[in-house]
Amino acid sequence: MAPNREMNGLSLSELCCLFCCPPLPGRIASKLAFLPPEATYSFVPDETGSKYTLELTERAEWQYSLRELETTEVFYTRTSRGNRMACMHVRCSPNARFTILFSHGNAIDLGQMSSFYLGLGTRINCNIFSYDYSGYGVSTGKPSEKNLYADIDAAWQALRTRYGISPENIILYGQSIGTVPTVDLASRYEVGAVVLHSPLMSGMRVAFPQTKRTWFFDAFPSIDKIPKISSPVLVIHGTEDEVIDFSHGLAIYEQCPRPVEPLWVEGAGHNDVELYSQYLDRLKRFITVELTT
Repeated sequence: MAPNREMNGLSLSELCCLFCCPPLPGRIASKLAFLPPEATYSFVPDETGSKYTLELTERAEWQYSLRELETTEVFYTRTSRGNRMACMHVRCSPNARFTILFSHGNAIDLGQMSSFYLGLGTRINCNIFSYDYSGYGVSTGKPSEKNLYADIDAAWQALRTRYGISPENIILYGQSIGTVPTVDLASRYEVGAVVLHSPLMSGMRVAFPQTKRTWFFDAFPSIDKIPKISSPVLVIHGTEDEVIDFSHGLAIYEQCPRPVEPLWVEGAGHNDVELYSQYLDRLKRFITVELTT
């Protein structure tokens, strides 16, 4: 009988390499995930130094009108790992029931996302709270998996205490790398709902697509945390995603205890799902119909 040269989807040589010199989770994370851009904004303090105003640079590619600026509050909070983290609250609707805690994707910061938040929240009648990961924008520290979890914990606490939002009125939204802290938080708290936009199963499964199990040195093991989520989950993924294969979204969906009808955007890649009309339509139906009945 010929020897079995593959195990859990990895070749024998790959397995030998991994076990002889296994990569640290932090190295997997840094290679696969973190590309903080040059900051596209700053927080300008007032005379007292206790209140800040958002100021966008030209790199943000969009500037606020005075009215839009008045709907946005920015401030710093401190994470459990000692980093000073930038936060943004966009009041898109005075009668919004839900506030979205949005964990954005890679290679982008709050300055670049701010116009999207305003447009999205206005169209789906939700307020939006977001934050920059450690090492992104004007947040201090360095990007790492542990910092990701501490970052979203600090955002969660700020949203709950500063604005008094109840968990049942919070929707956790993660996009790409942002699905990692979103899944982690959702596995520990019950919330109104969860949206996972282009999620990944784990770091190793992105780097080695044939991986069938979670190794002890894997980073971002979201696939193992999904079964612990008790809230309704909407999974969104483009079928032609060139960064995180569509199979990741499908596997995440299949592991959800309370999934709703997913949105598979035919022909969409990793960065253009929002440009398809069914994206907004599906979010509106989820929030205004499925979460209210």
